[in-house]
Amino acid sequence: MEAPEVHYAWSGNVALAYQVFGRGPVDLVYLQGYCSHLDLAWESPYLARFLRGLGARARVIALDRRGWGLSDRFSPDEVPPLETLADDVLTVIDTAGSTRPMVFASWDCGPLAMLLAATHPDRVAGLILVDTFPTFAVTDDTPTMPTTRTWTEIDETLRERWGRDFDDVAWGGPPGPRDANEREWFNRYCRASVPPGGLIAEGRRLAELDARFALPSIHARTLVVGFRSGQGVVDPGISRVLAERIPNARLALIGEEDDTSDVGWWHWYGRGAAILKEIDELIGIVPEHDIVLDRALATVLFTDIVDSTERAAALGDRAWKDLVEAHHRVVRHHLVAFRGTEVDTAGDGFYATFDGPARAIRCAMEVAHRVIDLGIEIRAGVHTGECELIDGKISGLTVSIGARVAAKAAPSQVLISQTVKDLVAGSGLTFEDAGEHELKGVPDRWRLYRVAE
Repeated sequence: MEAPEVHYAWSGNVALAYQVFGRGPVDLVYLQGYCSHLDLAWESPYLARFLRGLGARARVIALDRRGWGLSDRFSPDEVPPLETLADDVLTVIDTAGSTRPMVFASWDCGPLAMLLAATHPDRVAGLILVDTFPTFAVTDDTPTMPTTRTWTEIDETLRERWGRDFDDVAWGGPPGPRDANEREWFNRYCRASVPPGGLIAEGRRLAELDARFALPSIHARTLVVGFRSGQGVVDPGISRVLAERIPNARLALIGEEDDTSDVGWWHWYGRGAAILKEIDELIGIVPEHDIVLDRALATVLFTDIVDSTERAAALGDRAWKDLVEAHHRVVRHHLVAFRGTEVDTAGDGFYATFDGPARAIRCAMEVAHRVIDLGIEIRAGVHTGECELIDGKISGLTVSIGARVAAKAAPSQVLISQTVKDLVAGSGLTFEDAGEHELKGVPDRWRLYRVAE
C-alpha cells in the first residue's frame, strides 16, 4: 500500500491533517503518540506493516493532532488543553464521514482518548489504549513515572539531542531495531513530527494533568495493551491500573517473545502482529448497537446572584425583574459563546453543562466580569464528574457537588474542584488553593481552588 492521500479538516482556523485507508466492518481512529507524521510513517517498513494490518481490519482514519506532523503547529507557550484536542478529533471524524468509530491511542495520546470516550460515549464505539498512562506525574498508581527532577533532566537532553539518536533509555528511539536505515528514518521521523520545544511543552502539560478520575466513566469496550515486563513509563503496573479502573476493559501484556522481529518501545516494533490479534478480538465484540447513553463525563457550572434577596427588597419587584432579565441575557450570551447548555434556572441562578472544563471556567469568569456593569455580583462553581442522563438531562452526585462548590464561592469568585484542575493543564488558567471543605450532603472532604485573574 502506498501512502494514502492527505486531507485536511478545519477546526476553526486550524488545519488538521488526516488520511483514510483500509476496509473493514468498523471505523477506527488512529492517534499515535510521541511521534506522528502521516507522510513519513509509510517510509518505515515496520510502521507501514502495522498500519496495513489495521487497514485490513478497519476503515482507518489516521490523523496528526494539532501541533504535530502535517497539522498546524502551536507555540510552546500555547499548548492546547485536552478538550480542544478532543474537539479536533471529533472534527476529523465528522469530516471523514464517520459517526462512532473505535479509537486507537498510544503513549501521550492516551489521556486524550480517555477523555474523549468518557465525555462522548455516543461517539466512541471501542477504545484501544497501547503503552499509555493517565498521567505523567508520580502518583500512588503511577509510582514509576519520572520525578520532577528526572523530567527536567529529560527536557535538557531533548533540547540538545532531539532527533539525533540520543540515549535510547531517555526517549531517544527504539532500543531495537538494529537496522541502520530504520534508525536513520526514526531520527527524521522525530524531527518532522514536532520541534523539541513543542515536545517539552506537551510533556510539562501532561505532568500537570491527571485523568485517573475519568477512567470509571469510560463505558466503551476497551483493550489495554502494555509491556509484559518493563520499568519507568512502560511499567506493566500502569497498564494494570487502566484495565482495573475502566469497567469494560481487557488487559493484554505483550512481550518480545510474541514476535521474532526486533523489539522496541514503540508498538510497531516486534509486538505489532500480537497487538493486531488482540484488536481482532475487540472488533469481534463491539456491535453497532452497543451504545451506552445513560452516563457520561460532564462539567457542570452553577451561578447565582450574591445577596439577591436584599437587592430585590431594596429595588422593588419591577426593577428587580428588569435586573434579573438583564442578568439572564448576559449569562445566556456567554453560554452560547462557550458552548454551554442551559439546563435550568432557579430565580437568579443558572445550572449549565459543558463538554470541557476550561470552557466552563472561562464562561463563568466572563459572566462574573460582565454583570458588574449591572451593579451586581455572582458566585460560581465548576465541577467535572460522571453524570446520569435521564430524559436528556444530566443528574446525579456530580450535579450536587457542583451546586455545593458554587455555594462556597465568594462574590465575583469562581471556585473549582480538584477534578477540574486536573483536566485543564495547558489552558493558560491559573489557580489558588482554597483548602479542603466539607460539602453539605456530599461524602468526604473536597479540595477546592480559586480561579486567579
